[in-house]
Amino acid sequence: MSTTAAAADTVPLDQAVRQLRDHAAAWTETPLPERIALLERTLPRIAEAAEAMVADAARAKGYTETSAWAAEDWVTAPWALAQGISAQLHVLRRVAAGHHPLDADAVHSREDRTVVDVFPATPADRLLLNGFTAQVWTLPGTTREQVLARAAGEYRGRPGGIGVSLVLGAGNVAAITPLDILHKLYAEGEVVLAKMNPVNAYLRPHFERVFGEFVERGWVRFVDGGAEGAYLTGHDGIDSIHVTGSERTHDAIVWGTDDRAEERRRSDTPLNAKPFTSELGGVSPCIVTPGPWSAADFRFQAEHIVTSKLNNSGHNCVATQILVVPEDWDGTERLLAEIRAVLRALPSRADYYPGATDRVDEVLAHHPHAETFGADGSCRVLVPEIEGVDDVMLTDEVFAGALGVIRLPGGDAPGFLREATEFANTVLPGTLGATLLVHPRTERAHRAAVDEAVAGLRYGTLGVNCWSAFGFLLGYTPWGAHPGHTRQEIGSGVGFVHNAFQLEDVEKTVLRAPFAPFPRGPFTGSPSLSPRPPYFVTNRTGRTTMKRLTAWTTAPSPMKLLGIFASALRG
Repeated sequence: MSTTAAAADTVPLDQAVRQLRDHAAAWTETPLPERIALLERTLPRIAEAAEAMVADAARAKGYTETSAWAAEDWVTAPWALAQGISAQLHVLRRVAAGHHPLDADAVHSREDRTVVDVFPATPADRLLLNGFTAQVWTLPGTTREQVLARAAGEYRGRPGGIGVSLVLGAGNVAAITPLDILHKLYAEGEVVLAKMNPVNAYLRPHFERVFGEFVERGWVRFVDGGAEGAYLTGHDGIDSIHVTGSERTHDAIVWGTDDRAEERRRSDTPLNAKPFTSELGGVSPCIVTPGPWSAADFRFQAEHIVTSKLNNSGHNCVATQILVVPEDWDGTERLLAEIRAVLRALPSRADYYPGATDRVDEVLAHHPHAETFGADGSCRVLVPEIEGVDDVMLTDEVFAGALGVIRLPGGDAPGFLREATEFANTVLPGTLGATLLVHPRTERAHRAAVDEAVAGLRYGTLGVNCWSAFGFLLGYTPWGAHPGHTRQEIGSGVGFVHNAFQLEDVEKTVLRAPFAPFPRGPFTGSPSLSPRPPYFVTNRTGRTTMKRLTAWTTAPSPMKLLGIFASALRG
């Protein structure tokens, strides 16, 4: 018996795998109308569990469910799960009704590729997230006809084979594990053994309730533990693996941890050769394009940048770690002054993810003159000027509340964008997500340069005036690293999840949002009815807005919309 097997109680694990294998064929044979009905019945269960789910998450992070910080738990626990299910239902209902999963006019040929408008997908999307859009770009050489033919292949003549998938859950964001389960079930046709991360294993009872019918019918099983994951990755009854975590986690599974691991990697002789998909993070940039920003623009975008850093205490795989700014723009110091003001004003909160304090301490050791904010002076760190590509802020994912600033040359927007694109692509590790801020008037004046940057930035999700993490939440948008990584050089991972339209040949998602909120938006050239987003850490009514949005998403009604708007406009 191996050390790993000895450390884990393998009897219940073997039993769970066996039960899933016994019922895998039944899931494959389940007709589409029944699959839709199963999904529909999860929504009221999410509504019933929402309050308790948020309360447990808030308590684990060190604040109460009535804290303003709990807005993020409404976003990333019940709402994200309900939104992901709603996106799946939108597509599956179209297929069941005999329609193509995609509207034909949403699929466009563009130069040597095809792009697909995936959001907004419904009139409610246009109303609730007015001005927010998402396009999926396919790999160069993919034709419009191929995109249309291959969409939703699981339900259009190309179902996946019978199999059991192991999902190794993440400990930072509540919705990651259940959304990965949904993807495996509905996009790849496999039944799922989900191993909870010890950091948020308290969510398991809520997930078992939401997936109650799937559990009862032997299509989903949940297990806890640490060593259990290592045992299961090598289990003969597991056909595929999906992991959200770090590059180290992937390499330990695929190449092992003994003194021959590096030799295996170099020779591409894996210890574990099972089909493997992964989402592994990296060092994410926010690129600030110079332009005619007003005082209100500086304040709003400072709130945006700080949100992308401090949401979930910075324990996000696409948390902004490097702010890329023009060294020759007079707005750079104004923006940094506003960022400092936001960091100073926010209420205190603690880091909760294991190792966060050590990682922040390492940043401070390398930058003894870094600026610190917060009651304990440790959980919010600003390094206002980074020099040298070997800086720890440029080489290692901090996964905590440290933000570094890099200043690049470029006397105008085109020159700066070329420098920033080259820097992000060649210096920063990881390709999961990036954010690009650009004033609408700057984009109109330098359309070719902005288009070149959007096309050139090699990230699985690029948010233009929108934190890239928003792509994780929509359900319609594929979520994963930019293609090109291999198991030998895994980077930010391989494969995409979510992806309700089940698009193939995906290169990236491009998100767009208004540069300024309502009512300022029309005056900046980005007309929209969207106020300050409820996920901003500075939003005064974010918790109430997200609670009401969750209620609407699980059971839509016109009267609920009025309550959402009333709260959102006061944020």
